[in-house]
Amino acid sequence: MEPQTENLKTAWQLSLGSYYISEEYGFLLPNPLRELPDHYRPWMEIAKKLSHLIESHQLRAHVNKMPLLSCQFLKSYRQQRLAHLVLSSITMGYVWQEGETQPKEVLPRNLAIPFVEVSRNLGLPPILVHSDLVLANWTKRNSEGPLEISNLDTIILFPGGESLRGFILVTVLVEKAAVPGIKALAQAMHAVLQPSQDALLKALQQLKLCIQDMTRTLGRMHGIMPPCF
Repeated sequence: MEPQTENLKTAWQLSLGSYYISEEYGFLLPNPLRELPDHYRPWMEIAKKLSHLIESHQLRAHVNKMPLLSCQFLKSYRQQRLAHLVLSSITMGYVWQEGETQPKEVLPRNLAIPFVEVSRNLGLPPILVHSDLVLANWTKRNSEGPLEISNLDTIILFPGGESLRGFILVTVLVEKAAVPGIKALAQAMHAVLQPSQDALLKALQQLKLCIQDMTRTLGRMHGIMPPCF
């Protein structure tokens, strides 16, 4: 490999890591954690029963009894991502437990303070976002198995049953299908800088194939989601 090409590859790998983009998984968080340190058991106990607590109108009562916990024991990036997923999920459930007619306008301190703290640490807004709902909310049923919908599950289950679960997991697969396109975009940038028309054409062709693959994967929604009303 020529020195210039090697330097470009190294720069690409470094840029991926600096933005928490994986060579293998793209924007998906690789192998998200399913458990937090024991200190955060009160959060996890609520999160694991989130769907039931919302549907039975008990979530707010459970959250109000939750202790105020510090984020100081969240030592790793993956722990912080799981904490953000858990707290944002609980927050959305707390606000909308009674539907649109009776949303809560104020969060209790024991939920708001750690949620804002972990959000600031990650540079994410204190709300449920795509990086929570999809990018950090997936796990393999069999860790040695393929990244296929039959071998995937969500970490946090929301009201909406199998339809919402399927929506999340198909979106996970779309994100995975996007990985060659992310690399192709970087290769196209490098081709412009070299400059190399052949390399640019190759990168754009790869990007086209990636978009087609993403489109096919997204089409799997039709077999999972009910028609919209």
